[in-house]
Amino acid sequence: MELTSQKREVKLHGTYGFPVYVGRKLISAYPTGSFPWHWHDEVEFTLAAAGRMEYRVNDSRYLLSAGEGLFCNSGALHSGSMRETDCDYISITVHPRLLSGFEGSLVGAKYVAPLVESQGLSSILLTRREPWQAIVLEYLNKIYELCSHRPEGYELLVQTHFMQIWVELSAHCAAQAGGGQSEDPEKLRRLREILTFLHEHYADKITLEDIAAHVGLCKSECCRFFKRQMGTPLFDYLLDYRVGKSLINLKEGSSVSEAAEAAGFNDPSYYAKVFRAHTGRSPSQYRKEIGDRSA
Repeated sequence: MELTSQKREVKLHGTYGFPVYVGRKLISAYPTGSFPWHWHDEVEFTLAAAGRMEYRVNDSRYLLSAGEGLFCNSGALHSGSMRETDCDYISITVHPRLLSGFEGSLVGAKYVAPLVESQGLSSILLTRREPWQAIVLEYLNKIYELCSHRPEGYELLVQTHFMQIWVELSAHCAAQAGGGQSEDPEKLRRLREILTFLHEHYADKITLEDIAAHVGLCKSECCRFFKRQMGTPLFDYLLDYRVGKSLINLKEGSSVSEAAEAAGFNDPSYYAKVFRAHTGRSPSQYRKEIGDRSA
């Protein structure tokens, strides 16, 4: 997953003319069992086809199980990771402009912007227990089928289904978007700053003093804050991120020592130990697997 320094995803979600992306993946396809924190302008819907996945949106945490879905709003910071079993999931993203139509449209101003720009509506767990959410899940499955097979005129049907989904969201989430309790913007800003600092300097020698000074916290509060928001110790997260970044170099043919150094590990033996703990295999085994697949 390619990100800017601000953790905004670089990947193009569809095309400018039809800004819809639909993909299916196993969470285990990420060697560390998770995809990193990031954000994008598109609204994202995730469908769990099988298994379970822990999904984080800002400071909310969900255990997404087979048959359930998740709405992640535009601009929300999010990540996903394997929990207990693998998860086969479908990701569906749509840019708000497909819903709004032309710039300055009544639909955009009255129905799309109030939800997309809301500080109180970062995410919604979608289950079949709620009738309106079951309707949304059905439309999402139809969108997945249409984008998988692409029959003649499928774009019209996909856009129609997104509009029907938005009718349900507008009818049932307007109060939460307009008057719901907003997430603490200062807390989210601080979390973004810590993550951005770690992601920009992962290859350097990072101290707790560096991180705490960057966000204006004392060292102990910095650790407590990160653990409270992320559910994992700060430096455990950094190690996991470094391992993830090292995979890129291993795929490109770097030696284990080169990949370790480029990812911020000074000791290749320690790198190999951490790598095995996070991926279940050694760096050398991973390089061999990649080589066998490309052969």
